Parts: sequence; C-alpha cells; structure tokens
Amino acid sequence: MEKIRLARAGLTVSKLGFGSIPIQRLSEDEEAIAVITRCLDLGVTFLDSANAYTTSEGRIGKAIRGHRQGLVLATKSGAQKADLLQEQLELSLKQFGVDTIDLYQVHNISDLDFLAQVVDPKGLMTVLEEAKRAGKIRHIGFSSHNLDVAKEAVKSERFETIMFPFNFIVPEPAEELFPLCRKHSVDFIAMKPLEGGMLDNVAIALKYLFQFPIAVMVGIEQVHEIDEIMQVLEGPLQMTEEEKREMQRLKDELGTRFCRRCDYCQPCPEEIQISWVMQTPSLMNRLPRKGFVKGRMGARLEKALDCTKCGECEEKCPYHLPIRDIIEEYTNLYKEELRKYQEESARSE
Repeated sequence: MEKIRLARAGLTVSKLGFGSIPIQRLSEDEEAIAVITRCLDLGVTFLDSANAYTTSEGRIGKAIRGHRQGLVLATKSGAQKADLLQEQLELSLKQFGVDTIDLYQVHNISDLDFLAQVVDPKGLMTVLEEAKRAGKIRHIGFSSHNLDVAKEAVKSERFETIMFPFNFIVPEPAEELFPLCRKHSVDFIAMKPLEGGMLDNVAIALKYLFQFPIAVMVGIEQVHEIDEIMQVLEGPLQMTEEEKREMQRLKDELGTRFCRRCDYCQPCPEEIQISWVMQTPSLMNRLPRKGFVKGRMGARLEKALDCTKCGECEEKCPYHLPIRDIIEEYTNLYKEELRKYQEESARSE
C-alpha cells in the first residue's frame, strides 16, 4: 500500500484511507469488524470516523483493539458549543478505546458563521488546543463541503488538514484549493472519491485521484469492495484512452444534474437546504434506513416537501440545474423510504 506524508502534521498514512460512514449500515458489529480487519491486513493505516457516524467509532475501536501501533485514527465533531465538543471528544476516545486521537477534525465547516465561531480567540478552537496540550489529540483539522468557506478556513492557518470532496466530477479543488493549501501548509485529504456512490466506475475514479499527492478516504462497507479497490491499485494507474473517454462521458452525463454544493441557490423562501437535498441518492445508499428517514437528512427532506416550485433557486444556479424537478424526484424517494421504514417498524412490534 502506497504511503503519503501529511507534512505539517508529521503523520505518515496509507494513501488510501478507510471511510467509516457505510459500516453503519451493517446490522452486526462482527460484519463491520471483518471489513475493517481486511482493510488493515491489506495495508490501510488511516481510518476516519465522526461522532455523527453512530456505531462507526465503536466498531473501529473493537477492530483495532490490540493493534493500535502504526495506525492513524481520525474523527470529527460538528458540535457548536464548547461543552458538547468536549463531551463528544471524550466519547470518541472511549469508543475507539484509545488515549489519543491522531487527527481531530471540526466537522463540516460550510458557512462563515460556524468558521468564525471555531477560530474566535474564545471559541471552539480553545477546547481543541487544550485537548492537544493534554495529549488527547495530536493534530487539528476540518472538513467542509463549501469551496469558498474552505478557502477562508485554510487561510486562517488554524488547521493542519482539510478534508474536502474531490473527484473527476468535482475537480475544482485541484485548481482552487491545492495551491492555497500549499501556501498555508495545510494537508489535503480527499473525500467523496466516488461522490457517495454516484460514480460506480471505481477504477477510473481512483486512477484519477491517485495522480495527485494526497490521501484519499474511501467509504467501504463490504470485504469485496476493498478487494476490488486493491486490484485497481496493484495494476497500472495510468488511464487508458478508453478510460479517459469514459470519464468524459460520465462528466457530461452527470454534469446536468450534479450539485457542486456552492449554495448560490440560497436562501430559499421556504428555508429548504437545497444542497443537502441534492445529496439524497448518495446518503440514502450510505446510511441505515432509520438514520436516513429519522435523522437530520429526513428532517431536511421533510422540509423540502414544502417546495412551491417558485424557481428562484434555478435562476441563481450557475450550473443551470433543474432543481425543482430534482427536489420533487428526491422527496418522492424519501417518501418511499419512509414508507418502508414504517412497515418494517410495524412488523417488528
């Protein structure tokens, strides 16, 4: 497994990292542990989770028990209050079963108000810096889905790493974030390499990303998935002409319905979080059904049912997406998933 050095943090990690969102969907801890163990056996040393990923931290903790040495553990908290952030940090340590977390990240800094709240001299960063002095965490990073906000966070020089969506459908970070990260000594970690399941050609997706000197976090749910990934990585990583043509075809196809999460469509008169709603297929495929319909995403889709089809969002969208049609399509997906969940719940009573 190829290794890469996160220079500012001084961490050497496997270029391919283990993303733990999908293992929430597994019904038994043993299934998840088998997946994690297989990844470790194949040389994956970089494992990422988050407080919000329900069972994931605990399952990673069980899988690495007795095998902590040489692994780089990362997790995240989106808490916006100091006491909750401290509580979630302590819970992560307990669930991992470790004394120290290598990389602790502020989860999803995607608006400027939250960024200001984090970096304020009396803000959330003080909790993380104290945890670092106490040896509970080693390094501080952040994740984001908004390019403009991510740039400001990098320029703040308060973070050592950034985790941001990057793939051949969303190539903008290579041009706009990479140079900024180099200037401010922030290491880039790619997430959403398969855009949450929207890209099903693993070979093309990984060959594209592995040309860059970055770590790539891939969500893995089944043992066969990491085996397939390793087959790609063990072969030639240079794209064939046929693969280049296929990549362009996929870009052309998805470009007409693909949200870049720029949020230029906001604000919505009905207060619908449009960029989140546009991620419906991805999150529906990655989250457990209950987590999808009853969690934050379910609440966002419930709100999306209020869409009046006024069209303001489409007028502001720089990519000219048919947002109204997509919202209707995705809320119908949500209603169907909600119906299935309610039927399952009734049968279990």
